[in-house]
Amino acid sequence: MQNRLVTNSDNAALNQATIEIDLTRLPKHIAIIMDGNGRWARAKGYIRSLGHENGVDALRRIATASAELGIEYLTVYAFSTENWKRPKTEVKALMSILVKALRKELSTLLDNNIRLQAIGDILLLPEDIQKQLKEVIALTAKGSRMALTLALSYSSKEEILRATRLLAEDVRKGLLLPENITEQVFENYLYTRGMPHPDLLIRTSGEYRISNYLLWQLAYTELYFSPKLWPDFTKEDLLLAIAEYQKRERRFGLISEQLNENS
Repeated sequence: MQNRLVTNSDNAALNQATIEIDLTRLPKHIAIIMDGNGRWARAKGYIRSLGHENGVDALRRIATASAELGIEYLTVYAFSTENWKRPKTEVKALMSILVKALRKELSTLLDNNIRLQAIGDILLLPEDIQKQLKEVIALTAKGSRMALTLALSYSSKEEILRATRLLAEDVRKGLLLPENITEQVFENYLYTRGMPHPDLLIRTSGEYRISNYLLWQLAYTELYFSPKLWPDFTKEDLLLAIAEYQKRERRFGLISEQLNENS
């Protein structure tokens, strides 16, 4: 089996740089903040909804490429709770695009053996989207190649508060003793229960913020910021992010010598 992927960049800014990936050291879980759809549309003189539609195309590209590489989990920030505050016309357009995407991309998910998942306050979504989402999740449930998780109507602060309330209720009922609450126990109350923490977070559009996304889960995640607007993000850009990830030493609070002793 080939353990390395070598490709030549056709990006002029990279000066025909060679991107080399060690396929034995891939991040197991990649999280992405898909930022820049609106700015991409504005720069081209388009309405914002066209930016979001092209953002769906980018997600198809990156999800397919991730599955082909061997990434096991891909979690993307699709719609935050703060996004509900946007102009009603844009929110309505986003919801319409989401319904169409769920229908259109079902074949892509099935062809690539990808199972769809969702995290967030899904009950806040329109009923037709909830129905469509449940159907696609059910139809792709056996996908074993990769889990694609959409963070929809998602807020990490809300997730942590929700988990705390659920945990407190179990303590009140006598189902759990306070002294038995550990990190592992707490994580069972999060939306991401059963998922590994992200190894790599990618944020596009040149912004350097986490934006209320997976705050608990990103404690030791490697962060990568791309200047590319999300609709322009390509497989090549994904490979660049992974190559940068593989250059880093993940110490998890230890020192290099301890890592070498344990290797």
